[in-house]
Amino acid sequence: MSQTTEKRSRLSRFGRWVAELVLVFVGVYLAFWLNNYQQRRQDIERRDRILASIEQTLREGIESNKVSRAKEQQQAAEFRRALDAGEMSPLRPFVFTTDYSPGDFAALLQSGGIQLLDLETLTALRNDETIIRWGLSRMTRYTKLSDELIVPNLDQDISFFYDPTTTKLRKRFEFFPEALDATVRFANELERTHTELLKRIQAERQRNR
Repeated sequence: MSQTTEKRSRLSRFGRWVAELVLVFVGVYLAFWLNNYQQRRQDIERRDRILASIEQTLREGIESNKVSRAKEQQQAAEFRRALDAGEMSPLRPFVFTTDYSPGDFAALLQSGGIQLLDLETLTALRNDETIIRWGLSRMTRYTKLSDELIVPNLDQDISFFYDPTTTKLRKRFEFFPEALDATVRFANELERTHTELLKRIQAERQRNR
């Protein structure tokens, strides 16, 4: 074999080796890129599922809150009107029910929400939960007062709750109209924060599509 032929053979082997190396590099790069792409798609889909779930819950909550708030406003206004007019309306047990669970928010964050959601959305979500916790704390306090002071005495005469001379509530029952007003304020705050959060979520979903 001549030197020229041998040189060409070495160059040919070197060329094949370089080509194989390039193919391996390209293959690894493509696999890495594909894996990252698939991960990004999974994150996007998971983010959208989380946001869609929150959005649906908020929509239902806002609609439900509008109905209950109208009823609560009417009850609070009517009791205040009667109280101001000296009519001594009967007191009823103060009852506030909710299906809210603090664990829902924690579960959302643990499922990856804290890594996937925008900071502004997380902030709005935390603000909304703060309002809920604050409001429920107030409602729990009023419910406890009602259970202790009103419920055991429902068979009492109206003079047990009111001073017949002034037609005003006795001091230990003054919390009742406050509880009705607080329920309305809570409903208003909920609608405000729910609406703000809903707008944030809709904006984030639109931006990531």
